[in-house]
Amino acid sequence: MKVPKLMKRLCPHCKKHTEHKVTQAKRRTPNSARPLGKNAKSRTNFGKGMGNLGKYGSKPAIGSFKMTGKKVSKKTDFRYECKICKKSHAQKKGVRAKKVELK
Repeated sequence: MKVPKLMKRLCPHCKKHTEHKVTQAKRRTPNSARPLGKNAKSRTNFGKGMGNLGKYGSKPAIGSFKMTGKKVSKKTDFRYECKICKKSHAQKKGVRAKKVELK
């Protein structure tokens, strides 16, 4: 996937279309972005501890689940910096791509 280094986009701070410099950031997973969030602790901690936890305690090994394994590609995470006000904002949602090239 080829992406231009300069793009004309809507700046949410200036509230008009301006030139933006495109940079790529490392995509962070929901758990790593907020490791002590409301559900992060309960997600990572189920199946541990004392007593019967119903369906959580009696699950088979994760390897036998149907949809396991690493995905082939990562989602893009672009940051756009406005050339006028110098503020940056992230893209709304990423696109899956094996290789990203800023040209």
